[in-house]
Amino acid sequence: MTMDTTGTPPVERNDAAPPATDKGKNGLARTRNIGIIAHIDAGKTTVSERILYHTGRIHRLGEVHDGEATMDYMEEERLRGITITSAATTCEWRAHRLNLIDTPGHVDFTAEVERSLRVLDGAVGVFCAVSGVEAQSETVWRQANRYKVPRIAFVNKMDRVGADIRGALASMQKRLGAKTAPLLWPIGAESDFRGLIDLVDGDIVIFDPTSEDGEFSVQPMSDEYRQEYERHREALIESVANFDDNVLTKAIGGEPISPAELKVAIRAATVSGSVTPVICGAALKNKGVWQLLDAIVDYLPSPLEMPPVKGTDPKAKGPDSATAEIGRNPDPAEPLSALAFKTIADKNGDLTFVRVYSGTLAQGDMVFNPVRRQTERVGRLMRMHAANREPVEQIEAGDIGAVIGFKHTVTGDTLCDEDKPILLESMKFPATVISMAMAAKSRSDVEKMGRALSRLAKEDPTFRWHVDHETNETIVSGMGELHLDVIKNRLLREFQVEAVVGKPRVAYRQGLERAVTVEGRHVKQSGGRGQYGVVKMRFEPVPESMTVEFVDEVVGGTVPREYISSVRSGILDFAEKGARIKFPFVGLRVTLFDGSSHEVDSSEMAFYTAAQIAFRSAIEASGIFLLEPMMRFEVRVPEEFLGDVIGVLNSRRAEVRDMESAAGGRIVSGRIPLAETFNYTTVLRSQTQGRGTFSLEPSEYTRVPQSIAKAVFERLEKEKE
Repeated sequence: MTMDTTGTPPVERNDAAPPATDKGKNGLARTRNIGIIAHIDAGKTTVSERILYHTGRIHRLGEVHDGEATMDYMEEERLRGITITSAATTCEWRAHRLNLIDTPGHVDFTAEVERSLRVLDGAVGVFCAVSGVEAQSETVWRQANRYKVPRIAFVNKMDRVGADIRGALASMQKRLGAKTAPLLWPIGAESDFRGLIDLVDGDIVIFDPTSEDGEFSVQPMSDEYRQEYERHREALIESVANFDDNVLTKAIGGEPISPAELKVAIRAATVSGSVTPVICGAALKNKGVWQLLDAIVDYLPSPLEMPPVKGTDPKAKGPDSATAEIGRNPDPAEPLSALAFKTIADKNGDLTFVRVYSGTLAQGDMVFNPVRRQTERVGRLMRMHAANREPVEQIEAGDIGAVIGFKHTVTGDTLCDEDKPILLESMKFPATVISMAMAAKSRSDVEKMGRALSRLAKEDPTFRWHVDHETNETIVSGMGELHLDVIKNRLLREFQVEAVVGKPRVAYRQGLERAVTVEGRHVKQSGGRGQYGVVKMRFEPVPESMTVEFVDEVVGGTVPREYISSVRSGILDFAEKGARIKFPFVGLRVTLFDGSSHEVDSSEMAFYTAAQIAFRSAIEASGIFLLEPMMRFEVRVPEEFLGDVIGVLNSRRAEVRDMESAAGGRIVSGRIPLAETFNYTTVLRSQTQGRGTFSLEPSEYTRVPQSIAKAVFERLEKEKE
């Protein structure tokens, strides 16, 4: 066996390089902040587990299917065999520090991917060699595009029946728009997957069939594989030549290009986000993991190669405040700028994950949170290894760690120096699409459940809960049935609160049919101090908007300035609580243009109430319609069941938009109302003898057909009785 554990840096060998723990630019240059992203069951956590094993971070492999994976540390994850929350760890490879985050693949937990990608410098997209790009693969790829995160791809499961590297590459190009550049080409596939052709170094990697650790030997290029090597290497050079003048000149002139020269061009193409290098292997059998680790070090960027982080000056005021941009370089000597991207509520003190972009976060420091306008004291600092915590004294620019002891900071908040503040861009999370009623089984657990739900909501920005004071029900909302089921189980396992839940309910939205102008009068004068507030308002539908916009057009002081904010609060509070069926109003512009007041009897509460009376009048004058969440769906089904599956989808109001061939059958995709998806997985399994699979992700809200909306209104109002 020939394996070089030191590896080679991208350009030239430097065995005397300083370790990743060195401070300053040497340490930053040898730091990689990366995430593992993919569709559920593509093998993300298995890849993460192999990375930890081969870097020496763990000494015994744990399998996802056995509930023993290091990165799936929550009890709920181990029982279900899926990743629910992102887990962070640190390991080393070739004297480089790898800060690694393993993310969930299920769409219900997409917020974990969102907040991880916001703070990462690079990512590894894992794809199944059989299925290629799947539904959630597209979602996480779009998230990475949004944050401009450079990626490499790992085509996994090359040893599975139906593995097809060409099909996987074609699906990446078609469905993701990725410009793929294979760096290694597989030798064999399925049970015959036995090695890799190294298109960069020009040799071949042969796996030891008797080794469970993926041991391999590196052998010179043989005539058997030379033609395939030359063809794919030429395509690789074409993909990256434009990113390095030296390689481009040599390629045009037909001159030989050395591996070191080619690596420079590949790195430049990858860091720019223009090209996605592709590695292939079989992580479960440890095949290709060494090569993936080398690619992470060689081609994904260090914090020094990323653009300076941008923010705004929170002290800036006036029309130009949004353009008061500030940049910070990844330098420990610069003023502090850090982003809190994850919170874990803990009875011993919240654990807040932070990415430090500039400056240094040290134990005992006082830092400023410009979002909450609060000063926080840095308690203990930790480097995370899944559930385990390793104390450190400080976290420098370019690094990721966790803080214990923050009292006010939550996900998306900025931390900075108070005398040199900066406000970094936060994260945007999708709105919840499903809700259900929940109640504690015993009266003694009611208060306990409220505290537990508050802690869970602090951790998870896509989980919401409130008490409906009319029905006295606790309503919990999330991203899907699985999401809410996990919340229920966590209440029992982590907080010892047993809860009874109702049936899942769709999170509808309401809108006004047409524009109307109304008056809201709240006038009560019957001796003593009365109440007086009159507002005149326009309510206008705003198609495509999912918010309510309040506009102040009052002139001449007909509504005194001190009451404008009360009118605004009255409108926004009413819109949030809804009417008739308690679902929020969206897609509205509400303009206050006139009104009247009384010197003695007017008050903030009077104008707040008048605004809500105006909203009720607008509903009566305009009428309302219902919006429902639509989901993008993807069904993978064997050919022989295709007709039956499409028939059921049509009966559930699905819009089938595409059908394409795939290994073992067809991929049917389109849109379907969330209300029609409940229990569909069970139906699909029954239809296809357990061979069909079904994936969903939120799409948008659309208007409910009138006949169905009428039935929904009747059903929901009956439930209130």
